[in-house]
Formats: sequence, structure tokens, C-alpha cells
Amino acid sequence: MRYALLTLAMVTLVACKEEVVQDTSAIPLTEEAVGHYCQMNLLEHDGPKAQAHLQGLPGAPLFFSQVRDAVAYIRMPEQSHAIMTIWVNDMGAEGATWQTPGATNWIDAEEAHYVVGGRSIGGMGAPEIVPFSNPAKASAFAADNGGNVMRLAEIPDSAVLAPVVLDNDASDTDFEKRLRALSRETDG
Repeated sequence: MRYALLTLAMVTLVACKEEVVQDTSAIPLTEEAVGHYCQMNLLEHDGPKAQAHLQGLPGAPLFFSQVRDAVAYIRMPEQSHAIMTIWVNDMGAEGATWQTPGATNWIDAEEAHYVVGGRSIGGMGAPEIVPFSNPAKASAFAADNGGNVMRLAEIPDSAVLAPVVLDNDASDTDFEKRLRALSRETDG
């Protein structure tokens, strides 16, 4: 009888527990929004942005300075929380420009059409993956700026996880030369 009462009490407690559904609606960009990786104000960077809503962190999405960074985040295994929703700026929305991609023109990352591999450079200086809700606008952008139109699942890992070599970046070459010189000094 004792076990039956204990079981009944447990079932009652579980039945009374209310499930709270986490709101994963897109949050407008404001001056308080900073990039997850760079911790810089997003409004100070050109190009489209992204936000990821994580399970158990209501109202506090991770913002990304570039859509490329959000896609990389999705593909990396180190997340501490499950990703519930990712929103990206619709660059085909009325009024969206490279300098001001929009504060409220968010589209679900799974529904977007992306221009990948074009000449567009995002706010952090890396090649950008440019999202559109309208596939015709994505195709027109690709015709003007290069690249291919893809869905999220089609974007190759090499487009988001590969190192970026910036044009005229002599500091890398100089650093490599100095590193080699130092290693020769310690080997000899």
C-alpha cells in the first residue's frame, strides 16, 4: 500500500507540472545585440546577421555578425544547448541594404535560399553566405555577385569551416617567416 501511495503521489506531481513553451520568435536588432564570437555591436557591421535560439535560454539568443558564422555554429559539435531556431536577415526584403540589412526582416534559416561562394564579404571580413526568402531574388543577386543558390543543408562545410585567407594579408606571411626563424634558432 505504501508503494501504491508513493506511486500515486509521483504521478500526481508529474501530471501537475506545467510545460512552458519557450518563445523562439526573432528578436529585433538593437544596439545591445553583440556578436557571439566577436562580442562587437552588430549594428556597426555590414551585411546580413543571424540569431540562434537555444533550448533553455529564453529571450537570450546568440547573435552572429555574419550568417556564415551561424552556419558554422550549427555544424560544430561543441554547443552547450540544443538549437531550437535560427533566424537570418532576408536580404531581399524591402529596404534591406548591405549597410543596413534590417532590424526585423528575419526569416527561418531552414526556409532561406542562400547565395554561396560569391564576392560578398560580411561584416567580419570573411566571405558571406547571403540569405533570401525569394529564390528569384537570390538568383538575381548571384548573377550580379557570383556564387550559387543553395538551401541550408546544401551549403558545404568548406564554405563555413575552412580558414579564410584575406587579400593582401602580408601579416600571415610575415608571421610565418618570423616563426620559422625562431624555430631555427631554438633547433640550432
